Amino acid sequence: MSSSTSSTTWREALVRSLRRPPWSREAWRDTRLIAAGIPLALPVWLGVVAPSLLMPVLAIVLTCTRWITRAQRGRLHALLGVEVPPAGPGPVLSVGRLRIGVSWRQLAYHLLVGPSLALGALGVVYLWGAGLVLSTLYAWVWLLPMEAGLRTELAGLDVLFTVVGVVLLVVTPWLATLTAWLEVRSARALLGPDRAEALERRVEEITESRAGLVDAVDAERRRIERDLHDGAQQRLTSLAMNLGLARRTLKDCPPDAMQVIVAAHEEAQAAIDELRDLVRGLHPAVLEDRGLDAALSGVAARAPLPVRLDVDLSERIAPTVEAVAYFTVSEALTNVAKHARASAVDVSARTSGGKLRLVVTDDGVGGADATRGTGLTGLRQRAASVDGTLSVLSPLGGPTTITVELPCVL
Repeated sequence: MSSSTSSTTWREALVRSLRRPPWSREAWRDTRLIAAGIPLALPVWLGVVAPSLLMPVLAIVLTCTRWITRAQRGRLHALLGVEVPPAGPGPVLSVGRLRIGVSWRQLAYHLLVGPSLALGALGVVYLWGAGLVLSTLYAWVWLLPMEAGLRTELAGLDVLFTVVGVVLLVVTPWLATLTAWLEVRSARALLGPDRAEALERRVEEITESRAGLVDAVDAERRRIERDLHDGAQQRLTSLAMNLGLARRTLKDCPPDAMQVIVAAHEEAQAAIDELRDLVRGLHPAVLEDRGLDAALSGVAARAPLPVRLDVDLSERIAPTVEAVAYFTVSEALTNVAKHARASAVDVSARTSGGKLRLVVTDDGVGGADATRGTGLTGLRQRAASVDGTLSVLSPLGGPTTITVELPCVL
């Protein structure tokens, strides 16, 4: 959420709060919130009132900043339901022999903003008490004996004080709401993460979410592969076997019927081949059973042109990354066979420094351009799905070199 949208939302919330009746439950909730912040600011006010204690108080605030910040965030969450995310530790400060990681925004809140808001909260609490006392003053004066001196002294003023008390009871809840709004705004701005930290956390959340989505898609692809392999493919194989048996044993069958059986047998065989290719395209079983090395060997063996394969995998690779690497090499070889007019291809797969590096080089005509729809755009998108990169070097006349770098672990 942008800062302008956030400020607009809080302004709207403040306007709605001020439109509430002063005797609403939210007014008492806001009063409890701001009153609970008064004790947390007492050490700072003690240092202000007694200058000789100022330095010890500052040392206490510095050393206890993390706990005070946690208490302030817990107060907002418990009494108002407002979640203030924790901020980073900030720069390291030295207090005597202690090295403390605090941010200047946190210090500004605990030393300046928090005590100021606590002073305002103390005023709101005082106005609540004054309003309650003054609004009932007329009743107390009326209950006094006629000869009481206080009743004589307050003659003519009891009604005025009562009206003032009622006005305070009407205005003070709105002051409590305004003070609570300032508490929330200042806490979010000074105790929560700054814009850079918020963006960094958002990037981390998006990265984790994307990694989870990629893993979920890969798991679903594996499930579909297993279902097709163990279900539809087995049924088609059984059907093809029965048709082949009928083709060989039914010698007295009329020619028209035999022709139908032969056509059905051939169609079943073609369907099995297509389904086998489809299953291999979803997730090859050899990749899960024997790893990336064996899977790439299978891809190289099925390629329509000679492929020299060099594989050195010394680090553990995540299954999702293995699948991306497999399909990247497979699609790259398909593109070479379709467009490059090459006579041979070199494929290298090596791991180093937590990275899987794939290099596919052909001796074709070159001129490969991802913007012309030669399949390189799909390869780049597949690599980017796991935070990988793809680069292409393909001058006219060749050779073409495709380099892909993938993280070994997401």
